[in-house]
Amino acid sequence: MLKEKRAADIEKVLAKYPPERKRSAVMPLLYIAQEEYGYCSDEAIREVAEIIGCDPTEVKSIVGFYTMFYEQPVGRYVIDVCDDLPCALRGAGQFVTYCEKKLGIRAGQTTPDGKFTLNTVMCIAACDRAPVAQVNREYRYDLTEESFDRMLDELSRS
Repeated sequence: MLKEKRAADIEKVLAKYPPERKRSAVMPLLYIAQEEYGYCSDEAIREVAEIIGCDPTEVKSIVGFYTMFYEQPVGRYVIDVCDDLPCALRGAGQFVTYCEKKLGIRAGQTTPDGKFTLNTVMCIAACDRAPVAQVNREYRYDLTEESFDRMLDELSRS
């Protein structure tokens, strides 16, 4: 159970909010749940809702809205490539096609070994450095086929 496994982390987050505003801790608590379980399962959502004292459907609506929360199991490394219009104008579409070919999966899928999940996302606020991606929330800028290959090699070794 999340409250037992991550009690210290949960208390640290809740301490940042007045008790009557603990619902505001929903996003940091969802990050903790996602770190613990690998994604925001229905059980994790219920646990977070219980901690902050709200209905699980309210928590689920937050998970469904933000692309950084995963409702299904994902790979060890989640690669989110922005393909919004400004990034598309800088080659994001062709870059995603290359990523799909290199990984042998389509956007929205995870490699069979469970190592990589590839997603396309809307705006990650780095249009001037496109093609751009987030890998487990770390930005990678000015991506090329060569730099993507190097990145995959690095990640595969870790």
